[in-house]
Amino acid sequence: MTIQLNALNKTYIGPSNKVCALFDTTLTFTDHSFNIVVGKSGCGKTTLLRLLSGLEPPSSGTIEFSSTTPTIGFVFQEPRLMPWLTVSENIAFSSKTNSAENSTIAAPNISALLTTLGLSNFFNVYPAQLSGGMAQRVALGRTLFQNPDIILMDEPFSALDYFTRRGLQETLLALFQKERKTIVFVTHDVEEAIFLGERVLIMQNSRVTADISVTIPYPRDLSASSAINLRKQILAGIE
Repeated sequence: MTIQLNALNKTYIGPSNKVCALFDTTLTFTDHSFNIVVGKSGCGKTTLLRLLSGLEPPSSGTIEFSSTTPTIGFVFQEPRLMPWLTVSENIAFSSKTNSAENSTIAAPNISALLTTLGLSNFFNVYPAQLSGGMAQRVALGRTLFQNPDIILMDEPFSALDYFTRRGLQETLLALFQKERKTIVFVTHDVEEAIFLGERVLIMQNSRVTADISVTIPYPRDLSASSAINLRKQILAGIE
């Protein structure tokens, strides 16, 4: 799924002032691409995702999709699981297959997805019994179960410890290489951006100020000179 942004603007109007959250943004997210958006807090990263998802209308400009009916999945920073539903029920919650007549069809698909996510033993477990990393895997599974054309991710691993975060990064990367969805992933972690992305967009002051192609082949060694040089380039662009 290709996404085209044309002169996109978003302004929030308060009682005494106006805040420009995204300014005159024109860019393309190509089909089957892994796009990372990095920048300091308040630079417009989350606003961009909310506009892409339709959660916010643009003040001006347009967003065009290569399909007239694109399906979009959103993974938030917090898992946002329903505490009264099991893992499998949470995954199926937003899908049409969560109806009683289709439950026999959905169950095998959920089981396969849980195996992929390393959660095969947690089918009937409730969120309160999960670690933070497991809960975020369920949130990712809930999005993947919808089989969306586009996946939007807003700092989904930022609250996790290093080892859990790295495991989820590797899981997501494997899923991307298998499914080739169009992904737009927001992060403030430069190493995460280098590890995952095919392209890194740097945002400052509500604008995209740099567009960097990442040509390092997967899997990536962040201690390699190519990754170190890319890190310096991205940090220089942010600062």
